[in-house]
Amino acid sequence: MISTECVLCSRGIDHCHGSLVVHSDGTAECTDVTCIELEVDTHELVLECVQLTGGCTCTEVRITA
Repeated sequence: MISTECVLCSRGIDHCHGSLVVHSDGTAECTDVTCIELEVDTHELVLECVQLTGGCTCTEVRITA
């Protein structure tokens, strides 16, 4: 019988099914609203916010006169 359970879940390995987005100020957020550990080690997909389509407001350059 083929299992549809995540291999990491079935092995009891701590992980998250969401994607971690790391901002230029070092903060991070996850696409999984239930995620409580915003660590690189628990996510298979980790992106810098500048890699997002449209970028991120934390990387905008502000020019003041």
